[in-house]
Amino acid sequence: MPVKSPLLSAVALDTPIAWWRNRPIDRAAFLRHVGAVAGRLPPARFIFNLCEDRYLFLVAFAAVGANGQTSLLPSSRASLHLRDLAGDYPDSRRIADSDIESWIESRLAPEAMDSDVMPAIPALPVDQVMAVAFTSGSTGRAKPHSKRWGELVSGARQARQRFGFEPGMTVVATVPAQHMYGLETTIMTPLASGVGVHAGRPFFPEDVRAALESAPPPRVLVTTPVHLRACIRAELRWPAAAFLISATAPLSPALAGRAETVFGAPVLEIYGCTEAGSIASRRTLDGDRWRLYDGFCLRDGALSGAHLPEPVLLSDDVEPCGEAEFKLLGRLEDLVNIAGKRTSLGYLNHQLNQIEGVVEGVFWLPDGIGSEVQRLGAAVVAPGLSERQVLAALAQRLDPLFLPRPLLKVERLPRNETGKITQDALRTLARSPLAVEAGHGL
Repeated sequence: MPVKSPLLSAVALDTPIAWWRNRPIDRAAFLRHVGAVAGRLPPARFIFNLCEDRYLFLVAFAAVGANGQTSLLPSSRASLHLRDLAGDYPDSRRIADSDIESWIESRLAPEAMDSDVMPAIPALPVDQVMAVAFTSGSTGRAKPHSKRWGELVSGARQARQRFGFEPGMTVVATVPAQHMYGLETTIMTPLASGVGVHAGRPFFPEDVRAALESAPPPRVLVTTPVHLRACIRAELRWPAAAFLISATAPLSPALAGRAETVFGAPVLEIYGCTEAGSIASRRTLDGDRWRLYDGFCLRDGALSGAHLPEPVLLSDDVEPCGEAEFKLLGRLEDLVNIAGKRTSLGYLNHQLNQIEGVVEGVFWLPDGIGSEVQRLGAAVVAPGLSERQVLAALAQRLDPLFLPRPLLKVERLPRNETGKITQDALRTLARSPLAVEAGHGL
């Protein structure tokens, strides 16, 4: 008999799992929704979960798993990206918010909606591939990372132990559920730790404030350095929070200090990657050392132990400090993090050069890389295309966050005497009058 783990932790079924459309959804109602959706899912092995509403995503994620199917979590909604993934997973179908909402409201399965019937909690095999998350590869093909149910549950339990997640807390998040950071903190945490989650994904500072205000305390804000900086600059009056969690790029002590003052709450950080999930944390103001989650071991840049089926080579340069801590020395130059999404310059360059009419093109990072990255630049040799046409073609291939500002049309790329294009040469180009005009001063 396969080893199984329950879909929900041992929390009373009348405890809210989500705040959806200004009302609480308890765990019993959630299970009825999961049952209704599970009975309507298309008969495919893989399901693209494209839900943007966090509660509808949660229901869909649980229903897909309860059916023994696997959720595909694309890193981008760009049409060509989804088309390529569909080609890699021919036995797949897509679901979106409208599908889940209609199935929840459907009366075709009245027994699933009968409030007098206490639903059973499904138990899933720990080795079931619950989801496949994707990272961008330099060849232009998305790289899949399978996530088994047991691994996800174990990671959520480690987060509960580290951060003190408990029933009664409410998580408000600015990050997408499809991203591993968002999946772990806003989907697995409600399932495995008993907290509730706000169904929205607020973006602008006032939206974040309103979401926190509408969520019952104690509140936890899950966000990124870019969103955190914008919230601080907005100079709003913030509802009380138990603590804040940031990830996707390291915070500077200055930004973390300002955030703690503005929000009146400790700012904690998570370090992780799609390949391994969350693996360490720190309070930024306590110093530059990260503390590994229990059970992990880091040697020679490779992570092993805990729930990992095999060692994972980290993409960052790290310095171990004893058995349980490390310092993050910097990320590899090719990696790019913007507002919670990760890609590589190699992948971006590949997509740019695949556009018909582009002779050659290259992306560059702005000055002051690190947690400050908010936009990229690109230069392209494309005599027969306008900047607008190149951007329109890129929009079909890339997440909007990675579209370049500015995009410069040039006669030739700035190569050195050995034929290489350096980031320094591109940054010099970015400071030229041509770049300022193309970027409209941005």
